[in-house]
Amino acid sequence: MYSRTNRHFVVISMLALGLLGFGARNAFAVPSYSRQTGLPCETCHTVAPQLTAFGRYFKMNGYVLSSSTLSPSSPGKTPTESISKFPPISAMVLVSDTVLNKAQPDSQNGTVAFPDQLSLFYAGRIAPHLGSFIQITYTEGDDHFSLDNTDIRYANTAMLGKSPVVWGLTLNNNPTVDDPWNSTPAWGFPYLGSDNAPGPSAGPQILDLGGAVAGLGAYAWFNNSIYAGVSLYRSSQIGQSQPLDSTASNVIKNVAPYWRVAWEHNWSTKGNYTNSLEVGTFGMYQQLYPGGGAPLSGPTDDYTDYAVDAQYQLLTPSRSSLTVHGMFIHEKQTLDASDPAQPDNHLNTLAVSAQYYWWEKFGPSLGYFDTTGNSNANLYGGPNASPDSNGWILQWTYLPAENVQLGAQYTLYNKFDGASSNYDGSGRNASDNNALYLFAWFLF
Repeated sequence: MYSRTNRHFVVISMLALGLLGFGARNAFAVPSYSRQTGLPCETCHTVAPQLTAFGRYFKMNGYVLSSSTLSPSSPGKTPTESISKFPPISAMVLVSDTVLNKAQPDSQNGTVAFPDQLSLFYAGRIAPHLGSFIQITYTEGDDHFSLDNTDIRYANTAMLGKSPVVWGLTLNNNPTVDDPWNSTPAWGFPYLGSDNAPGPSAGPQILDLGGAVAGLGAYAWFNNSIYAGVSLYRSSQIGQSQPLDSTASNVIKNVAPYWRVAWEHNWSTKGNYTNSLEVGTFGMYQQLYPGGGAPLSGPTDDYTDYAVDAQYQLLTPSRSSLTVHGMFIHEKQTLDASDPAQPDNHLNTLAVSAQYYWWEKFGPSLGYFDTTGNSNANLYGGPNASPDSNGWILQWTYLPAENVQLGAQYTLYNKFDGASSNYDGSGRNASDNNALYLFAWFLF
């Protein structure tokens, strides 16, 4: 259980005071967007990074809307704040403390990360119709800066009959980072998590591509309702010698296509309650050379991910909100290169979550995750040779100011890498990896 050292006591005390307190009105988003539009952050977000309908509209329009371009087509979005003359630059600092239910062998229990992450953003309008979300992040574990989530867009509008169409191009480095809903991997719950706690060994390939690819795509948003997009990705691995050679791992052969289709409906109910429902599908096909010393030629490992997702959002007149997300991914693996003796494998991953915030200031989040698949001793370690893991995530979030977010997150495992008890053959149980993650997130 938790070791009450002075170091951890100080961190917990500071966060507890914030988590129990009540303070001023909140908002939390990349401030450069607020400076650009003259709108408060809660116009685009419930609690960041969750987007409202207007936040999704802003993103699909290429991050370029400003106080001079907002019009009656954006009802109720009248600029209320002056525009800064500074470039669209923001910064983020994340500090955290991670404690496991039982320390890993030969390691100290309790990891204070100061900083856990330090990010710089260039986020906003670059030129007419051209905008960006560019994040450069320092992480304590790697001890260096690297390009993080990045989405550069060109967007424009047209009419199809009597219906408006927003269309655009996106250059990004992470499939689903361009997605405007929080039911897809790049922006899905949990929005923050510890890099200092053990995690399950298996997950769909589409979850593991951020920062390792570059993609160019096109999308269209028809009548504020139907979204469709397609992108093509190539490997772009930072820190590897160029051109990529056999020292690199999981290198895409030719290109990997990604597709996305979604339907959204927004409506109001009695009392000025705003509702939004999205249902969609996405997927990706990759042919990968395993590399890691093997030539980048010959047979490949093929991964096909098929996914469905949904999101429901309720906004109340008092600025409280309820958001529910669901995502299911089925991955078919044909591993002709790395495992020709058992080439056909699969993974199924389910993730559901719900968040409620009172006055967009504080509230609970609850998530459930479950990954299952066939056993394969060549892919998964331990006596079970299984990818099966499941559990719960509980979180309490508090925003004492418009650019500060404090949270306490607890991850509880029912099963870890194929078993509830002795999953590694050395007596470690799934519950030993239960993790308390305390964080303070500052953005300015």
